[in-house]
Amino acid sequence: MTNTSDSPVTLITGGGSGIGAATARRLLDQGHRVTVTGRGEERLSRFAEELGKPAGLLTIVGDAADYDSVRAAVESTVKEFGRLDTVVANAGFATHDTLADGDPAGWREMVLTNVLGPALLIRAALPALKETRGRIVLVGSVAGFVNTPGNIYGATKWAVTGLAENTRRMVTEYGIGVTLIAPGRVETPFWDAMGSLPPGVLLTAGQLAESLVWAIGQPSGVDVNTVVVRPIGQPV
Repeated sequence: MTNTSDSPVTLITGGGSGIGAATARRLLDQGHRVTVTGRGEERLSRFAEELGKPAGLLTIVGDAADYDSVRAAVESTVKEFGRLDTVVANAGFATHDTLADGDPAGWREMVLTNVLGPALLIRAALPALKETRGRIVLVGSVAGFVNTPGNIYGATKWAVTGLAENTRRMVTEYGIGVTLIAPGRVETPFWDAMGSLPPGVLLTAGQLAESLVWAIGQPSGVDVNTVVVRPIGQPV
């Protein structure tokens, strides 16, 4: 049955684990309705099961870098919940290599997911967000502000940094807010490909989720644009 209550609705890409899942949990606890997307059906199903399959949660299998998938997720969200207030472009990953030693075969998917993905979400969600005067939250990275030798992942996040401000300038006339959340090192499945976590202190996914939920919950008319969040002790 379509849920058309007045409680806010958020769509999170890459929401089945890590930062996206932690954010979804907190929003659901606050009475929001949430759609999470991801490429792994099993992971999404497990996430829904862990939460007890709440009525306010919609899970959708799809590729954040495929426009048809993204558009379908937006349309399904509006059909199910009756509105869309916030989108969170969270899907992303790193190949953890450099221009000197990396495998170019992995770079294409990283660039498409990290850069094209947020752009597609903005394009697909804009009509619905105009109606609610909603918010766009992009998950960037400290790597999008600090140069690292040969790092291609960092280059994709520099692109997200630019996309956030370019988007803000486009949508501010419609009453839509845009926030870039740029985390430092976070303990999430992001590091799985490396086989271990990096040294030093890391944020938890839950700690970073607090920043996303804070940005989403800003009062109407308030536009917080850039939030850089590091664990205390991260030097760069």
